[in-house]
Amino acid sequence: MTSEACNVLGTALVPCSYDPLTGYYRDGCCHTDAHDQGSHVVCAKVTQAFLDFSLQRGNDLITPRPEHRFAGLQAGDRWCLCARRWLEAFEAGVAPPVVLASTHAKALEFVTLEQLQSCA
Repeated sequence: MTSEACNVLGTALVPCSYDPLTGYYRDGCCHTDAHDQGSHVVCAKVTQAFLDFSLQRGNDLITPRPEHRFAGLQAGDRWCLCARRWLEAFEAGVAPPVVLASTHAKALEFVTLEQLQSCA
């Protein structure tokens, strides 16, 4: 992880959310490194349609999990999503809006800037 990470626009990565506290490192940013197997790099404002879609795919982002410092998400929360899950949602027509300035440049290894911009 580097403090000088870039976003998909080529500028400094901006925090995604401190409430709820997001990021692979729970530092508020969509920072990543080789340990982040899911590439939690897309900063999105989750929608109920996306939360339902994710639940159907076996990833419950709604139920609180205090043992993992996770309060559960609600529509409108910003969260660092796995790039592949965001792409699945995009292809299914339920991708949540993206915050480009807070989306790590690594996301471009999985999705195109045009795909992200179409949901920004």
